[in-house]
Order: sequence, then structure tokens, then C-alpha cells
Amino acid sequence: MSERTTSASWTLGIVKALEMEGLDCLALFKQLGLDYGALEDPDARFTQDSMTRLWQRAVEISGNPAIGLNMGKLVRPASFHVAGYALMSSRTLAEGFQRLVRYQRIIAESADLSFRLLPEGYALILTVHGDHLPPTRQSAEASLACALALCGWLTGRALQPRKVLLQGEQPQDVQPYKDMFHAPLVFAAPFDALIFERADMEAALPTANEAMALLHDRFAGEYLARFSESRVTHKARQVLCRLLPQGEPKREMVAQTLHLSQRTLQRRLQEEGTSFQTLLDDTRRELAEQYLAQPRMTLLEIAYLLGFADPSNFFRAFRRWFDATPGEYRARLQAMPAQVNDARTPEHTIRTP
Repeated sequence: MSERTTSASWTLGIVKALEMEGLDCLALFKQLGLDYGALEDPDARFTQDSMTRLWQRAVEISGNPAIGLNMGKLVRPASFHVAGYALMSSRTLAEGFQRLVRYQRIIAESADLSFRLLPEGYALILTVHGDHLPPTRQSAEASLACALALCGWLTGRALQPRKVLLQGEQPQDVQPYKDMFHAPLVFAAPFDALIFERADMEAALPTANEAMALLHDRFAGEYLARFSESRVTHKARQVLCRLLPQGEPKREMVAQTLHLSQRTLQRRLQEEGTSFQTLLDDTRRELAEQYLAQPRMTLLEIAYLLGFADPSNFFRAFRRWFDATPGEYRARLQAMPAQVNDARTPEHTIRTP
């Protein structure tokens, strides 16, 4: 898989959060071999692993494991690149968060966002992925703090979530979390999430502007297209998606479709941190997740759509990807809303006064 990247806009937010703690970020960037000057370039990107190392070093120097929450004190729409302005001009926060999910990759490719209506309210669910290094809890906590602070900035009032789910273990000092979220806190949760009241998400935003929302949609779409299409990985993945239902695609066929030699295709993929076989495996895995979320698709249909001539090969690959059978994984997906409801257990719940 090609290395995931983070926008300079978001990285600048991290830098300001660390500087609030008194850290010298210019020196930190030099230590980590990062280009401090690139922070001024809105189109610049930093790798996810470099952000992981930055958070790790910041926690070591500051001794503050809750340092990620500082980002919530600095947030502005600009922190979210063009996606922030699209959110700001939306009719409601619910519509804005749907836009944020759509444009998330502009801000950071390492995070997957989903926004859904559950019986207890709207849930903004975040998953942060690492590349070679596992992601830090500070990365996810910074994102949740920013999302909540942005709600306050856009509505002009403090929004109190119904509940905040955090994957990290409960820290010795929970006060910074109480001060940031003002809501029941669930530590060691199955995922990171903010659960909001329906009324808060569906209220009209004072910053709403339909014409500007459409304009920002266009800018965000153009940026995503420019950002994605510059990569051979993206183009090859599109070709694989088209060819898979006809059987397992060969490298020669993909190279031919892209008007490249096999050697050039392999070299370009290598430059982007992947290989043909890895990309094929990743594409199949991602499509398998999407297909299993469709309850009407049979496992046999999914196996053939993924280019497996023998369904038993699909089952073996799936167990390697997810350490579960496709049937077990589908059952887990269907139970996810219940997980959000049941995530709070007495030993992991901190209630704010």
C-alpha cells in the first residue's frame, strides 16, 4: 500500500498544539528530518509515519499524554483545508459532517470517518490507521477534540456530546478529557467516536450558505481528483476494480490498460511504496469489506466479484486479512450500532459532574 499522507493544514494545527505546550517545533522537525518550510504550502503533504513520530516525540519531551487535546483549543475551518469551508457553509452540522466524511482524504489519508444516525443520536466514528508504525492515541484524540471544537465555533455555542468513546486506556489524569469534552467518557472503547444529540446536529447553522457550499464542493472535488489521479497506485486500483469480476487480473493486462510497460508499472508502484501483488491484495480486501456490508450479496457472488475462481481461496484470503470468516465479519458489521450502545461499561466510564 502506498504511504498515507496528511495535509500541511492539519500538520500546522499539530505544530500549534505542540507549541502551546512550549515545544520547539522547528528543532523537532529538524530532528525528525521534516521540512518545516512546507507548512506554508497548502498543497504539501507529510507521511502518516512522520506524524506518528512527531506525536511520540512530543509526548516524550512534554510528559503530557493528553497533548493531542490542545488541537481542540486552536481549531478553525482552515485546519480542515477546503473540507472545513465546505462544512462551514452546510445547512446543518449533520450535512457538514457528511461532507467531512466525503472529503476526509484531503485532510489525512490515515483516518477513516463515518457519520451515522443511531438510536441514541448521531455518531461520528473515527478510525486512524498506521503505516509502518501503529498510530498514537494522540492522533485520534486530537481529531475528536477538533471535531467537537469546530461544532462550537460554527454554532457559536458549546455543544455537549451525549458520550465520547476513546480507544485508549483510561489515563491516570482524566481531568484534561473532562475539560475538553464535558460529556461521559468511555475509555478502552472499541473505536473512537463522538455521539451527538439529534437536535444539535439537525439545527440550522448560522454560517450556512448554499452557493458557497456548492463552490467548496467543486474545489474539494477538484483537489481530490488532482491528488488521487497523480498516483499510478490510484489509476491501477481503478483498473483492478474493473477487471476483477472477469477473474484475477495479471500485471501485464493492468500495465497495458495504463499504457505502461510492466517494468515501468512495477517501478512507479515501488516509488509509491507498494507492489502489484500488494495492491491487488489491498484492493480485494477493501472491496470485500464494502461487499459484505451489502446484506443481499451472497458470499459466492462476492468471491467471484473479487476474481477468485475457487471460493475456498476467497475464504482463505479473508481469514488472512481479518482473522475471521466472511460470515463472522458480516455478523460483526451488522452488530456495530449495538456496540456503540453497549460500549460503556462501569469500569471504563467516567461521568463528568
